[in-house]
Amino acid sequence: MLISSNSINSAEIKNIDFESGTIILIDKPLEWTSFDVVNKLRYAIKNHMGVKKIKVGHAGTLDPLATGLLILCTGKMTKQIDTIQAQIKKYSGLIALGGTTPTYDAEVEPTEYFPTEHIDDTMLEQARLSFIGEISQVPPIYSAIKMKGQKAYIQARKGMDVVMEPRNVNIHTFDIERMAHDKIAFEVVCSKGTYIRSLAHDFGKKCNSGAYLAKLRREGIGNYNVENAYTIDGFIETLQKNE
Repeated sequence: MLISSNSINSAEIKNIDFESGTIILIDKPLEWTSFDVVNKLRYAIKNHMGVKKIKVGHAGTLDPLATGLLILCTGKMTKQIDTIQAQIKKYSGLIALGGTTPTYDAEVEPTEYFPTEHIDDTMLEQARLSFIGEISQVPPIYSAIKMKGQKAYIQARKGMDVVMEPRNVNIHTFDIERMAHDKIAFEVVCSKGTYIRSLAHDFGKKCNSGAYLAKLRREGIGNYNVENAYTIDGFIETLQKNE
């Protein structure tokens, strides 16, 4: 069963069997980790059901600085997590030209700066087109990919030498618009495993400059859309109305 902001009303939610399995669409807020969301909702669902344990997992991690669609699965539906997160993703956001950061996003201040005066509309369009289709992409060293049994970002923060292997991903669509202050607004539809932070970083290189991901929002996964997602508080309030 799908639980979204327009598919289940507050009167119906009391009859949902979370143990048999549900899919819950959540709009993850800024600075929450995906695990924070899972923990918060698992606790709320356990209280609602009056049980000590319930399986809850998410289908595709969102970084703390990203917002948007996070799909949660409960009970037996957790077996579908791999299938759900394998579907194409849609993101929107902002790329900041003229600087780079070690994390490829706005988690830290830029450590290097580059000129942007030479970047015109023609260069931006050529850069955009170069990323459409199947591309080879190197994930950020500050990522959750495991290297020798340990997450890469843990090794990177210890100052260890982390070498990421390139991987093939598919960019189905990539639309951009130049904004003020050297910001590029974008929308991208891409395959599983695509790092938008790496896309932003590589986009800067294509423009003979630097760039990092300034803002990111996941708009959709497959046929699931963030427009139909609950806020965390909204979902919990709906549960509590029927306890």
